[in-house]
Amino acid sequence: MKILVTGSNGFMGKNLIAELKNQTGHEIYEFDRETSKVRLANYCKDAEFVFHLAGVNRPENTEEFMEGNFGFTSELLDLLKQANNTCPIMLSSSIQAELDNPYGESKRAGEELLKSYQKDTGSKVYIYRFANLYGKWSRPNYNTVVATFCYKIARGEEVSINDSSASIDFCYIDDVVNELLKCLNGSPSLKDGFGFVPEIDSLTIGELKDLIVSFKESRQTLSLPKLDCRIEKNLYSTYLSFLPENQFSYPLKMNVDNRGSFTEFLRTPDRGQVSVNISKPGITKGNHWHHTKNEKFLVVSGTGVIRFRKIDSDEVIEYFISGEKLEVVDIPVGYTHNIENLGESDMVTLMWVNEPFDPENPDTYYVEV
Repeated sequence: MKILVTGSNGFMGKNLIAELKNQTGHEIYEFDRETSKVRLANYCKDAEFVFHLAGVNRPENTEEFMEGNFGFTSELLDLLKQANNTCPIMLSSSIQAELDNPYGESKRAGEELLKSYQKDTGSKVYIYRFANLYGKWSRPNYNTVVATFCYKIARGEEVSINDSSASIDFCYIDDVVNELLKCLNGSPSLKDGFGFVPEIDSLTIGELKDLIVSFKESRQTLSLPKLDCRIEKNLYSTYLSFLPENQFSYPLKMNVDNRGSFTEFLRTPDRGQVSVNISKPGITKGNHWHHTKNEKFLVVSGTGVIRFRKIDSDEVIEYFISGEKLEVVDIPVGYTHNIENLGESDMVTLMWVNEPFDPENPDTYYVEV
């Protein structure tokens, strides 16, 4: 399809266009503040669908609300009428259209204009009143509180909160894009005459701040967010998109001795802990067993052997492992075990354990294999 996207350089426009480009076959007409009105008129002649996302959020004076959100919409519809183009139009409005403030009034005026256009032309019109959108490519101090918090907290700046108990509905940009693609294909989600995004999550401002602070602190705690919680998963992805470009990496604490090193990488409250173990040639590590704690070992470089012995038996079981053939070895409870480097270079082993290490309850008992 030939698709016109106004506001193409904005937060929603960038994300929508990126996904439209992932789908082959579309010809996308991008319009933003820098695009000439002559080109817009040509776009309006050929467009088979219009995503009208352009608007004004934070102008220098309140008069610009009506000019940007009503005036430009009127201009766009006039160009479509002149071209006798009755293609479907999707309008990006806001939940603030229900409020009596300059921004809400300008959004509501744009909606009414589109409804009148539908009556006059018979064009299909879809009006979406979006909640607080968030995600990658949003602008701090402009689009959303999420962008502002992510940007400032990632840089160690203070964020100010007037009412930490105030609850806000949030809508993730990927869910918005998925809904807009449904609209493009003629199957929008509709309620009370408006399009809507079904996936909405609520948080208080205090909860939002605490979550984003925990993302920053996770580099020290090595903890991961709860990825089975939709908003926490999406907020973490958003936070990472705001990292300063010279701070993508962070060091880990390596516990080093003459045997090699042991470095914790990630930990979770419910999915265990991941570490990297490096053993020098000829070195044996382990010789202990657990009641409940269980592990998985994966040698990714070097060669060695993992030995097991049930603590009430004399039989020793051996598993030879190598980075040349990736193979996971389960470490069952009740077996004392060790791992020995049989090669001439360092042996690197990824180790997963079902619970983060707790020095108050280590569940680790020394017994030679």
